[in-house]
Amino acid sequence: MPLVTFTSDFGNGDHYVAAVKAAMLSGDPSVQIIDISHDIKPFDIPHLAFTINSVFRQFPTGTVHLIGLNANDSAEQYIGARLEEHLFLLPDNGLIGLLSDQPPSEVVLIKSESTSLFPTRDLLAPIALAISKGENLENFGSKTSDYKRMVSRKVKATRKEIAGHIIHVDQYGNLISNIKKVDFDILSKEKRFKIQIGKETAERIHVKYQDVEPGDIFFVFNSLGLLEIGINQGQANQLLGMGYDAPVNIQFEE
Repeated sequence: MPLVTFTSDFGNGDHYVAAVKAAMLSGDPSVQIIDISHDIKPFDIPHLAFTINSVFRQFPTGTVHLIGLNANDSAEQYIGARLEEHLFLLPDNGLIGLLSDQPPSEVVLIKSESTSLFPTRDLLAPIALAISKGENLENFGSKTSDYKRMVSRKVKATRKEIAGHIIHVDQYGNLISNIKKVDFDILSKEKRFKIQIGKETAERIHVKYQDVEPGDIFFVFNSLGLLEIGINQGQANQLLGMGYDAPVNIQFEE
């Protein structure tokens, strides 16, 4: 059965999401369309990248991922990219560089002479359906190495410190960093440590969100293996005055 995921900043209050799905279902009612999210903040590429990057590998290899972001700009170029054995159809806006540390194995500039004001529906959706049913990506454009690539912030890690940043604020106001548990476990072995974000510090990692009382701050490694800071039953981003790109540091004592 053909499988396509769909992610966008279209929201759920208008007809846009349904129109894109209808374009695929009218071509093949058996296509399976999985919504990742349509509540991406408008025009927010980092939010979109975090959301897709957090889950796309859990789908079967060969899955087609259809992405709409600010896609009603008819002047935008569109690309198809093979990345980690998945295929992405998306605007050429730099997002592809944020989805993986690996470069795409292939990028195709999608050929289009359309002047549609809704290219996600009129251009990308039919291609997504065709590719999910086995058609080659190369049939829809030409290979290129000239595409936009944004670069994500990297963690700086030494024996004395891990320096990272907040890369996402979820709907609970929790602050998710790019500091990975695997790096922390290696560098913190048999060492005391201090975590700092803004004016807040901690000298322990909690196991569960409920390990602190309501209103208190927790520091956990979440299901993605990333350091997450939040307030039990509170909004950490508001109460701490911190948000996207805020620095997070872990210092180790020798």
